Amino acid sequence: MSKILIIEDEQAIRNVLVNILTDEDKSFKVDTAENGAIGLNKIKETDYDLVICDIKMPKKDGIEVLEEGLKMNPDIPFLMISGHGDIDTAVDSIKKGAYDYISKPPDLNRLLNSVRNALDKKSLVTQNKTLQDENKALKRKVSEKYEMIGDSQPLNDIRNMIDKVAATEARVLITGPNGTGKELVAHHIHEKSDRNKMPMVEVNCAAIPSELIESELFGHMKGSFTGAHKDKPGKFELANKGTIFLDEVGDMSLSAQAKVLRALQEGKIARVGGDKEIDVDVRVLAATNKNLQEEIEKGNFREDLYHRLAVILIRVPGLDERKDDIENLVEHFALKIAEEHGQPTKVFSKGAINALKKLSWTGNIRELRNVVERLIILGSNPVTEKDVKTFVPK
Repeated sequence: MSKILIIEDEQAIRNVLVNILTDEDKSFKVDTAENGAIGLNKIKETDYDLVICDIKMPKKDGIEVLEEGLKMNPDIPFLMISGHGDIDTAVDSIKKGAYDYISKPPDLNRLLNSVRNALDKKSLVTQNKTLQDENKALKRKVSEKYEMIGDSQPLNDIRNMIDKVAATEARVLITGPNGTGKELVAHHIHEKSDRNKMPMVEVNCAAIPSELIESELFGHMKGSFTGAHKDKPGKFELANKGTIFLDEVGDMSLSAQAKVLRALQEGKIARVGGDKEIDVDVRVLAATNKNLQEEIEKGNFREDLYHRLAVILIRVPGLDERKDDIENLVEHFALKIAEEHGQPTKVFSKGAINALKKLSWTGNIRELRNVVERLIILGSNPVTEKDVKTFVPK
């Protein structure tokens, strides 16, 4: 249903316009106003899809209504009605934002064509704004997913480091135990970088069999191995102009390491089974829970690749090193878990928080989240110190 406002001081013309519009489409909801002041009040109160406005009117003329109405809602199309002596003014109204103008007495076909086109434009603008709002909401959800919770000094030090390195092109190696949130650091670096409008492509090097890692990273040509039924781009190609995140890079095969090293040195890759070199412009972030210096001594990791990756080193501390963040993390997880289960949020007593702080968290933040979920399901409300001792045996 389209909502249309007619602002016209001559009642006969108002009636004609109302009849023309309602005969054209019974779904049109048509309001009227006999002068500009009343019309502006209606625009303030209602989100109209179209305003049809006379130019010569008492109290406020059409140009004033146009200017003030567009300030209230820049997306409303204005169709101006002009007498034969008002053509210059009507043309000026187009310059000031009107969608179109028609002369009195209105030609039926001319009027209806202009109304339809104006409503189509308003619909398109509304759809675009809805899409933009959805995209913003989606981006907020993505950002919330990778939110870094806590205000401890170690975490604030990491935030400061991210702010310093994000705007550069420097490669970053993120280290730390499992479950500490190394991927969160990588996402924050990407989101704050100049590459944030392009993709961040993630590769879990530990989850891909060694015989497939090269194909995954660099792509392959049809027929290059059993199962290669068509050409396939690799992660480096997909991340072009953006960021590639090599998670668990310490588990990468030596053969794949050599190719990654070449890609970093020359900015070129070649698909498995192909001879053509492909230029890639990729920022590389890497993460590992291994001590790569020890892996180098064992012959499991290339020293030259290490120095290429570790231009900037960021170490993410274990939860035992940032226990001041436990209370904030528990509150955050409690809210999220309650939403997931469709249940009211449970509160954790001070005794429960203190009991959690006394525990050792070898599984780090990932382990803490699991414990919070267990306590929400099995514990009382509020969750007590006794609940912690009962359901978190350590």
